[in-house]
Parts: sequence; structure tokens; C-alpha cells
Amino acid sequence: MKVLVADDEPVNRRLLEILLNKWGYEVSVAADGEEAWRHLQSSTYPRIAILDWMMPGMDGVEVCRKIREDKNRPPVYVLLLTAKQATEDENGRYESVADDYLPKPYSAHELKARLRSARRILGLEDQLKEANDAIQIETTRDTLTGLWNRSSILEILHREIHRAGRHNSPLTVLMIDIDHLRQINHEHGHLAGDAVMREAARRMSDSVRVYDSVGRYSGGQFVIVSPDCDHSGAMSQAQRILSKISQEKFQTFRGDFAVTISVGIAVGCNNYQADELISAADTALAAAKVAGPNRIELACK
Repeated sequence: MKVLVADDEPVNRRLLEILLNKWGYEVSVAADGEEAWRHLQSSTYPRIAILDWMMPGMDGVEVCRKIREDKNRPPVYVLLLTAKQATEDENGRYESVADDYLPKPYSAHELKARLRSARRILGLEDQLKEANDAIQIETTRDTLTGLWNRSSILEILHREIHRAGRHNSPLTVLMIDIDHLRQINHEHGHLAGDAVMREAARRMSDSVRVYDSVGRYSGGQFVIVSPDCDHSGAMSQAQRILSKISQEKFQTFRGDFAVTISVGIAVGCNNYQADELISAADTALAAAKVAGPNRIELACK
């Protein structure tokens, strides 16, 4: 594990570096708070920081506060070295920004024990984050395709409607249905149908813009929420997806299938609602299915 040592005293800094290397840690060193903060901004920043409380410029407490303000990174465990009364700063205030305090002088044995505790706590925090991420994925993602599930894509649609209303910008909903999926399920089994849906989901995701959202609506139906997309852009996007789906056969364990889709498009105007856009796209999709397969129908012209 990588450890940052920040101390303005060269002798103290070198002694810590020797000890940590001896215990198997990868060590980076800093002579002041500013240099320590630069180390912590790197893409491979240390997960443990041993900071001297009193340093010129930015002291250890200030560095610790800046670490705590950054909510978008995995946690850094901060061990503050201090000759002061632990947890009390020069103004008599009590600080809680550091994870642990170690008064000077300290023994190597005590420092080693504190670092062992830090590693254990970081491990538990990483496990908790992994569990929370798994729960988040389970509650927001479709288990078969990995796309947004129905409730999540509708929530995204509501959010994008509010944003589009504020900026007076167009918003497109594409409703897509895999043609003859029921026939594939009937003739080749639902596992083959599942393989087709997964591949269709992958091709759709590869065909949209980074700020578009793709979700599985129900069965073989999918919804794409496309902000800042007018009628012309919606038709271009639908044609791109249709081509991506049909240009190559789908390879499955039950053989290769030529797959096509039907697409219904609804482009929102001022004062539109989520259910109105979904209903319009669904109606356009139904018309495409009747005229299809491999058709695109546009509503709200």
C-alpha cells in the first residue's frame, strides 16, 4: 500500500521513509503541505497519509480538511503527527478531520500498530463501498442487459424533461422493439432470446451519444432518452441504431440470427410530460410494427 509522509524536518522524514520501506509500504515524501496536496492530487494517490501537524504554509490540518472536502475519491486515512495536545489546535479548537493522532515522540512499534489499524479500516471501507455499489446496480440496472431498468429510465426521463424545460431545448424519446422476438423464443428457447436482447442492448448502447440514456422498458422493448435532439437528429439516431442492429447477424449458442427492430420516435415540445412522450413514442412504435419490420415512425411532427 502507498503511504505519503509529509514533514518539514528532513531527519524525521527520512526516518519515517526507512521504517515504512522496511515494513513493505510504498512511500512518497513531501517537505510541506503544498507538496503533500500535490501528491494527493495524482491519479495514483496514497491511501494513507502521515502528516506533521506543524508545517510551513499549509499545515497538516489544512491538508486534511482539503482531503475531506473531496467527496469523489476513495477515502484517505490520515494519521496526524503532533507534539501538541492531541486533537487541539493553536486556537484551542478541537479537530476531528484526522482519522488518528500520534503524539511525538512515538515508538516504531506504536506507529506500526496504527498503520495496521489504518489498513484494516480502509479494507472495511472498500468492502462497504463495493457492497453499496452492488446494491445500487441491483436496484437501478436491468439484470439481463445491464441497461437502466424501467423505473430508472423513467426517472431519467423526468429529470431530462425538467432540464429541457429550463433551457427550452428539445427532448427525444425513442421506443424500440425487437422484431419477431417471440418467434425466436418459441423456436429456439428463451435463452436464445435473452442472448439476442443482450446483444441488441450492446449495439444500441454503442450507437448513442455519451449523454443519451438507454433502458429496458419491458420484454424486448427499449427506451432511449435523448436530450438536445430535434426531429432531424432523432431520425438520424434511429437510422444509425437500425443499421447497427441489422448490418450483422447476431451470434448465439443456438445459431446466428438476422435481427431487425422497429422504432417509434416522439420529440417533446414546451409543457410536455413524461407519460405524454412515452405514449406518443409507443403509438409511433405500434405504427412501425404494423408497417414493418425494420421501420421507423415519427410522432409529434
